[in-house]
Amino acid sequence: MTLTEARARARVADTDWTALAAELDVHGSAPTRRLLTPAECRDLAALYEKPELFRTTVDMARHRFGSGEYRYFTHDLPAPVAALRAALYPRLLPIAREWADRLGRPAPWPDELADWLERCHAAGQDRSAQILLSYTEGDWNALHRDVFGELLFPLQVVVGLDEYGTDYTGGEFLMVEQRPRAQSRGTATALQQGHGLVFTTRDRPVRGRRGWSAGAMRHGVSTVRSGRRRALGIVFHDAA
Repeated sequence: MTLTEARARARVADTDWTALAAELDVHGSAPTRRLLTPAECRDLAALYEKPELFRTTVDMARHRFGSGEYRYFTHDLPAPVAALRAALYPRLLPIAREWADRLGRPAPWPDELADWLERCHAAGQDRSAQILLSYTEGDWNALHRDVFGELLFPLQVVVGLDEYGTDYTGGEFLMVEQRPRAQSRGTATALQQGHGLVFTTRDRPVRGRRGWSAGAMRHGVSTVRSGRRRALGIVFHDAA
């Protein structure tokens, strides 16, 4: 059964978004409740073998991004990907606007995702940034940020498509916060199959004695020790 936008919105609503926002404030990442069933995860993961669905394939080792491979979907997104993206945007929008207010930044994101994407395209960011990632034993992803142009949405979501500890081991999602005048702080999260992890694209607001400042953050993936790890990346801005 295809994941409709109505069904996606119902699943997204099952998450306690107040608690998630509070966890994001502390860690820069926070898990959702289940967004995809195991069968839907398998179906999405199987799309990796259909190159006609993607605009490009990236060999991470070739670009010194780590080891592994990922593919960017075309704008003709599979229904579950489009449904989840549409359902998640309005839940993340209030958090994005609150963060912008704390940091004294503009909040250019309209209420509708389609309107925001139109702005991205008008600015020359007109390539799809929705992604399927595939790692096998020994693969990893270097710490980075998914900033594809001047316009960006400050939050994104990764959804695990394989079962941690059964289909693969290792491959934890990593976040590292660069703290001023202090050592960096890292967190590692095992992605649960079908569950999302919301995380910051670039930085998060950090309260200090003189008010709010931006805590720079990067994300990556630890080395996969065994098996195959696939994940769906949902990004709310398009790429230049």
